[in-house]
Amino acid sequence: MNQQTAASFFFTFGPGHAFNGRVRIRRAILVLTFAAIPLIAQTPAYRAPRMPDGKPDLNGIWQALNEANYDIELHMARPALATRPGPYGPVPAAQVLALGAVGAVPPGPGVVEGGELPYKPEALVQRNQNRENWLAADPEIKCYLPGVPRATYMPYPFQIFQSNQAIFIAYEYAGAVRNIYLKDPGRPPVDSWMGQSAGHWEGETLVVDVTGFNDQTWFDRAGNFHSDALHIVERYTRTGPDVIQYEATIDDPKVFTRPWKMSMPLYRRQEKNAQLMDFKCAEFVEELIYGKFRKTPLK
Repeated sequence: MNQQTAASFFFTFGPGHAFNGRVRIRRAILVLTFAAIPLIAQTPAYRAPRMPDGKPDLNGIWQALNEANYDIELHMARPALATRPGPYGPVPAAQVLALGAVGAVPPGPGVVEGGELPYKPEALVQRNQNRENWLAADPEIKCYLPGVPRATYMPYPFQIFQSNQAIFIAYEYAGAVRNIYLKDPGRPPVDSWMGQSAGHWEGETLVVDVTGFNDQTWFDRAGNFHSDALHIVERYTRTGPDVIQYEATIDDPKVFTRPWKMSMPLYRRQEKNAQLMDFKCAEFVEELIYGKFRKTPLK
């Protein structure tokens, strides 16, 4: 609204016109509201910078900002991932008691669309067993490769390298990498932790079809898991200068009754010196995995 229009509204609906003032104010609000609708409708959708071949540019260092690595579903705060019964409720298990608040689980709204995961009854039993045996069972504890989509929302950055001919993703955690084939390579030769990724463009969105998984990765620290029948379709869409909207549709008929989807924004790291650092954690768990084989185990 320009100054002349604003002045007109002031003099028309100002203090000197007390009679039917409320009605006139409501009319003014309606006029302003409907006047703004065309402006909103005319706001163009974000168009990402382009690569030389005209495709959206996804290059950069990105990171999720959520609690999904603890639990992809809606969850409340709890004292630890490993707990035991206490006098007034669960308390941290003896193995993690010394961690105190550092070992607690922060609350999170979840990233699963539509509520709870659609587990088959027998698969839900397995998920609960995974949760109870988290210390021994979570692959992250042993620094195994995180799998997809978990690599995307672990609390570490990852970098997308994109050219006209190839797309490559490097993850800080465990030195994990993915080569996204832009020509269908055919069936995966062998099942693997990170699967095989084949990508194509649908307008502004990079669509990645991921197959060829083993059954050794989890979705989070809460024991949510999958089988070797896992099939994932990821969608990466630039929605702002520093934001990618990420979606992953999960299909695993051995574990779930139907496909389901997770979604979240990914944010560009803004530091001037932003870079992927080395976090090759395998050497940090050698004592955990192999220490028992020492002639004289450490105390």
